[in-house]
Amino acid sequence: MKGRKDIIIPAPVRKEGKVALIGPATRIKPEIVGAFMRLYEEHPEEMPGSELIVYPSALDANACGSYAAPMAQRVADFKDAWSRDDIDLVICARGGYGCVHLLDYIAPEFIMAHPKWLVGFSDVSALHALLYRCGIASIHGGMAKQLVEDGGGVYDCYRKAFKCLTEAAWPALAYRTEPHPYNLPGEGRGVLLGGNLAVLNGLGGTPYDMMASALTEDVILFIEDVSEPIYAVERMLYRLHLQGVLRKVKGLLIGQFTEWKADRNHESMYDMMHERFGEWGLSCPVAFDFPVGHNDRNVPLIEGVEATLRIDDRGACLAMRTSKKETKGS
Repeated sequence: MKGRKDIIIPAPVRKEGKVALIGPATRIKPEIVGAFMRLYEEHPEEMPGSELIVYPSALDANACGSYAAPMAQRVADFKDAWSRDDIDLVICARGGYGCVHLLDYIAPEFIMAHPKWLVGFSDVSALHALLYRCGIASIHGGMAKQLVEDGGGVYDCYRKAFKCLTEAAWPALAYRTEPHPYNLPGEGRGVLLGGNLAVLNGLGGTPYDMMASALTEDVILFIEDVSEPIYAVERMLYRLHLQGVLRKVKGLLIGQFTEWKADRNHESMYDMMHERFGEWGLSCPVAFDFPVGHNDRNVPLIEGVEATLRIDDRGACLAMRTSKKETKGS
C-alpha cells in the first residue's frame, strides 16, 4: 500500500488520565453539557479516564454570537487541553461552524509535540484534517451533543469508541452494511480519511486539503453531510472529479446525507451520485448508505489508519487495522 508510514497512534486513555470537553465551533446548550457531565458522575465505569474537565468554551456563559466562545478563548482552550500531560482525550461538545478559525493559530509542531486522541465530526473535520497533516490518527465520531440528544444508537457507538481508546492492544474495528443497489463491488486498501464533505471541500487547495491526499497516497475516502442541496453536493463532487481525486481513491464510502430536498433534476441525493459516478466511470469499490453522519447511525472511524473495503452482493465490509507496535505518545 502506498501511504504514509509515520502515522502516530496516540497512547490509550489511562485510567487516571483526564478528558477535556471543549467547544471549538458553535455555542452549546447548557443542558447538553450538564447531561454529559452527569454521565461521568453516574456512569464512570463506562466513560474513559478518571475526570472530565469542562473548558470555558463549552459553557454557554462564554458564548459569542453563534460561536461557543470568542475565537481567542476557543484557541486557548484547545491549546491548553492539547498541551496538558494529564489529559489523554479531547472531546468536542458539538460542531456547527467555527473550527476553521483555529487552524491559523495552531502550529503543526505544537500538535506533534503532544499526540493524543481527538473525538468529533461534522465541522470538527477541519481539526481532523489538521491532525492528519501532522501525522496523528483521530476518531471521527459522535460528540456530546449527539450522545445527549440522540440517545441509544449514538451511545452504543460512543461505548465502542471509548472501549478502543482505553485498550493498550487495539481490537479490530470492522463494520458490515447491507447490500445497496448503487454499490460498486470490488476490494480496496488504503488510508481511511474523510468527514463532512462541505467542510473538507472548503479546505481544498490549502495545506489542510485532506481529500487531495488521494493524489499521492492510497486512500479510502468517506463523506457525509447535512442540509446541503443536491446541486451543492454535486458541485463539490465535480471538484473532486476534476481534481482527479475520484479516479485515484481505492474505495469510497457514501455516508448519511440528510435534510436535503428533491429538486427538478434529481429525486434523491443518491440518484444524483449514482448518475455522476456512472458518467465518470468510477472503478473503485463504492458503498452507499454507510453508517456515518448526522443521525444515530454514526459509527466511530479512525482517521489516518490502514483500512480495507470489500463490497460484494452480500454488502460492504470496512475493516480498520492498527497495532500496538505503532502506538506512540505519552
